Amino acid sequence: MSKATADWERVGDRFYRKTQLYTSIFDPELELENHMLVGAPLSGAIAIYRDETKLYAYRNAQTSRPSIDIYTCSGKPIHRINWDKGAIQGCGWSEDERLIVVTNDGTVRIYHDLSGDFIPFSLGHGAEEHGVVSCRFWSSGFVALLGNKHLVCVSRYDEPRPTLLATPPEGDILSWAVIPPAFTLSRSVEAILAIDDTIVIVDASEAQDRKLQNGPFKLVSVAPNAKFIALYTQDGKVWVISSDFENRLTEYDSRVKTPPKDLQWCGNNAVVLAWEDEVHLVGPNGAASKHYYDSWVHLSPDIDGLRIFTSDVCEFIQKVPDVSEDTFRLGSTSPASVLLDAAEQLDRKSPKADENIQLIRPNLEEAVDTCIRAAGHEFSVHWQKQLLKAASFGKSVLDLYNSDEFVDMCETLRVLNAVRFFEIGLPLSFDQYTRLTPVNLVQRLINRKEYLLAIKISEHLDLPLDKIYVHWARQKVRSSTGDEEDICAEIVERLKGKRGISFEEIAQTAYEEGRGRLATELLEHEPRAGKQVPLLLNVEEDSLALDKAIESGDTDLVYHVLLHLKKKLPLATFFRTINGRPVATALVEASAWDQDQELLKDLFYQDDRRLDSSNLLLSDSLNIADANARNDKLKMASKILQESKDQSIQVRAIDEEQKLLKFHDTFKRDLDEDFSGLSINETIYKLIRIGNVKRSQKVQSEFKVSDKVYWWIRLRALVSRRDWRELEDLSKTRKSPIGWEPFINEILSAGNPKLASLFIPKCTSLTVEERVELWTKCGLIARAAEEAAKARNLRLLESLRDKATGQAATEVERLIQQVSKK
Repeated sequence: MSKATADWERVGDRFYRKTQLYTSIFDPELELENHMLVGAPLSGAIAIYRDETKLYAYRNAQTSRPSIDIYTCSGKPIHRINWDKGAIQGCGWSEDERLIVVTNDGTVRIYHDLSGDFIPFSLGHGAEEHGVVSCRFWSSGFVALLGNKHLVCVSRYDEPRPTLLATPPEGDILSWAVIPPAFTLSRSVEAILAIDDTIVIVDASEAQDRKLQNGPFKLVSVAPNAKFIALYTQDGKVWVISSDFENRLTEYDSRVKTPPKDLQWCGNNAVVLAWEDEVHLVGPNGAASKHYYDSWVHLSPDIDGLRIFTSDVCEFIQKVPDVSEDTFRLGSTSPASVLLDAAEQLDRKSPKADENIQLIRPNLEEAVDTCIRAAGHEFSVHWQKQLLKAASFGKSVLDLYNSDEFVDMCETLRVLNAVRFFEIGLPLSFDQYTRLTPVNLVQRLINRKEYLLAIKISEHLDLPLDKIYVHWARQKVRSSTGDEEDICAEIVERLKGKRGISFEEIAQTAYEEGRGRLATELLEHEPRAGKQVPLLLNVEEDSLALDKAIESGDTDLVYHVLLHLKKKLPLATFFRTINGRPVATALVEASAWDQDQELLKDLFYQDDRRLDSSNLLLSDSLNIADANARNDKLKMASKILQESKDQSIQVRAIDEEQKLLKFHDTFKRDLDEDFSGLSINETIYKLIRIGNVKRSQKVQSEFKVSDKVYWWIRLRALVSRRDWRELEDLSKTRKSPIGWEPFINEILSAGNPKLASLFIPKCTSLTVEERVELWTKCGLIARAAEEAAKARNLRLLESLRDKATGQAATEVERLIQQVSKK
């Protein structure tokens, strides 16, 4: 096995390594020199499309058709997008692997899931008129340079809102780059423009000339952390300056008269120049290394390095991580290096292994940690194993050591080695994997339709599996051409027992593919009614949607379906639909009472619900002030019920209400009093209270009010108006239908005990005790005593003794003595 440092190269005081990831990746007939290649960040997919500025030999109609081909880093085709929109002026990737394509007329398409599905929008701001010249992308947005030298910025892909940056000064823009908003003080994107002999910084509000010398600058590139800027001058030199333009950090003379075709950063500490088949790696302090290739070179920068693509090979150049340098550097005496050597000595069964361990015993824990981290940065499986073996040996010697990091690294390396495999083509470094996160890695595998590996990794890392199965099922729906019942059965069988599966998403895909029947069948397996119902409405399964909404018990969902059906269906059909569903009918009624009573009338008429129709008219009549209009409503209500034999009581009640309305109208006209809204008893009460006893008696006669009820109303009305004379006349009446006790109580409550006492002698049916109590309430203690004396009730007389005063007390004593003697 070759040494771990075999692919290392010293550039200045730093080591860089060039790792060969894949070989023979593209078909030689692809002619990469005639194509543009754009790689997604974090070792993502690469998009290749023809460079329209170059001539190429015509072969056949198929190859001459414009297209954007998406590959893995290993050259495995993922998808082909047949292009039909015009010249491509910009192509880039977002961090979540969405492909963004910008045409010369300002049309932008955002392709997601590595498929042909896209979201389009237009840049506007004169892009269609002046055309797009070029674009610069970052992880969440891009800037487009228009033909009139204006800059249009799209800062977010999920909510694209193109805005203009400040207008640059006059002059030719030779090259340019952008600093993402996350790295600027203003939190606005900044464009770095090489105009004539200087550099101009343009943001949303202003354009600032940095007055740099030694221009013009043919190429500009910004480091991933935006702290440094690389400039390529006309005389073949590379400058690396700080992003605040205060310090020049590196200068390198390429000594090549032909300007490079590309200038990119390799991580944050080196710059790469690329010609057709030559690459210069420029490190700190102007040190450089040169690499030569047999075919055309394309560069694809990443957060911690740079990928190089040719027709034959895919390589990854990066600065050697510090932990790897400490462990593997020739002559290193670091604890990690000694521990690695101790593990090798242990394999040879040499006693020197223990000597090495004792040598680094105070730093053994640090050595273990370094070996574990170094293993994560290795692409070679052999050296991963050696480092982990050394770490395992070291931690076995330690008394106490937390092995969580060791276990996590083993899990991570299993994942990384699996996705780096040629068939998958995701050559993630450890830093890229940490940035990407396992969840997003699984999503990338799903987009590549690598379902088995996605499931294995998810199970290995305890991640949810539902997205994987749903994506598989959606692709099954899109690609299958067989019988829909068989497709549904296969999907249901495969997903049976799986947790968190959303059949609504799968059914939605079937609906979008024009398979309404399949969508309906799939929705039968969706347990959440809230997800079922909207899609059932879309596929025009109205009755089924209503039944599912009712089964869910969610009234809001039922209302949603009912509103949809009411707008869509003729009224008669709508009523027939809800007729056999009591819940739906009840909800329609409850809603219509407050919002649409006309609908309620139609519903009652449709179902021949005469009593409900009549009650609705009666309810309407209560809200009408005009007597004639109110009477008309009552006539209509009565007419509806007259044909029904079971509603005779209701008909009679309505007729009485009409008759009462006529009385009210007459009273208002003759007496100038408002009787509206009063019942029969209230009408009689008011008539007596205003002194119209004869009219009250007429009302009593017309509505057959009983004498008992009438006398009660009359008593309370007379007491209310304090008509003591009339009440006194009533005391001379021989008989009362309600008896005389109510007169006593009502008059007493009105504060006239004298008048109340006139009625006590007429209460012949009362007991002595009750009559004594009434006399007492009227304040006539002497009369109460006489009543008790007649009954010869000494106990009652004695109870009156404490209540009597003055002459009444004397009378009570006299009567007590009189009764006592007998």
